Amino acid sequence: MPAKSEFVEYLTGQLQPLGAVSARAMFGGWGFYLDGRVFAIVARDAFYIKVDDANRAQFESRGLEPFRYEMKGKPMAMAYFQPPTEAMDDGEVLCEWARKGVEAAARAAKRKPAKRSRGTASPSRRAPRPGR
Repeated sequence: MPAKSEFVEYLTGQLQPLGAVSARAMFGGWGFYLDGRVFAIVARDAFYIKVDDANRAQFESRGLEPFRYEMKGKPMAMAYFQPPTEAMDDGEVLCEWARKGVEAAARAAKRKPAKRSRGTASPSRRAPRPGR
C-alpha cells in the first residue's frame, strides 16, 4: 500500500467537516469514503468528485474536467470531476463541492439492490423441495 501523500492528508483534513472521511489506496490512487461509500478520488495527483445525472450539469457548466484514462487505446471518462480551482484553497468551498459527491454516492447506493448474505441462494438456485 503506498504511503499517503501530503496532498491526500491535506484533503482528508479539509473534508472532516463532512464527517469521518477516510482515504484508502485503490488502483494506484486513493478513494475518499464517508459512511462506507466512495465520494471522491485522487488520481495522478488531482482530486475528483463523484458526479451523476443529478449534479453533472453543475460541474460541466463551470467547465470542470472529468477524470480520463485510456483503456485498450481508447479514451474513457469516469463519473468523477475536478472541483473548481478555488475549492482547493478554501476548505469550506471544497466541502460544498465534495458534498455533491457524497450525495451522488448516496443516490447510487439507493439504486443498487440489497446484497444477499453469503450462503443464501437466490430463489431460482435453490434446490427443489422433496415432493416437488
